[in-house]
Amino acid sequence: MNDYTIPTTGFWQELRQADAGETLTAPYRYRYPVALPDGQILDLPLRRLTDEPDRAVASFLANHAAFNVVDTLAAHMADLARQLDPQVIIGLPTLGLTFAPLVARHLGFTNYVPFGYSRKYWYDDQLSVAVRSITTPGGAKSLYVDPNILPRIHNRRALIVDDAISSGQTIAAALQLVELAGATVDAVVVAMIQGERWRSHLAQAVPAWNGPVHGVFYAPRFIRSDEGWLPHRDA
Repeated sequence: MNDYTIPTTGFWQELRQADAGETLTAPYRYRYPVALPDGQILDLPLRRLTDEPDRAVASFLANHAAFNVVDTLAAHMADLARQLDPQVIIGLPTLGLTFAPLVARHLGFTNYVPFGYSRKYWYDDQLSVAVRSITTPGGAKSLYVDPNILPRIHNRRALIVDDAISSGQTIAAALQLVELAGATVDAVVVAMIQGERWRSHLAQAVPAWNGPVHGVFYAPRFIRSDEGWLPHRDA
């Protein structure tokens, strides 16, 4: 059975208008066309999962994307965040750090707070949370905040910015770390919401948090058929 996937080198380099008569419906072959709020189309490559060969996801790598793609998505993310009126913007590693400074600038901030995976020698282990992400299945790492920038966070209402939410692992760790830093999270804003599995993980890992998660676009998980990839709603 054809897996309807191709190398991803050429993707994420342009936004386009929908072709005349184009249908954005399943089954999908090789790409998943996402309609952005301004009507432009971003084509995402379909990538088969190695541990579930009959399943696939639509992939988006911000650090492989053209600048205009990143800039456009960041502007839409800022539009989602503006009504929330946050007091501080927090960016998550790794690819959330591509969007967080752009979103912060759109909202009129002079800086933002980056969380990171790299521990500097002056860091405090009490200000870290273990995390496993979908892109690093081999083992756990820790999410850190630099103690020197805690005054920017303490007693503030924060907006968390990331490139995507899929399993919910990184977002859950970030919510816990923000609490350790003495702040609250009003909402999470991402470029891509992928599937539904993150909902149950957030509910289990951080049951006290019930804030909204906003995304510029939604990408389901997919199941393979003879004709191509079909959206598959799984928790």
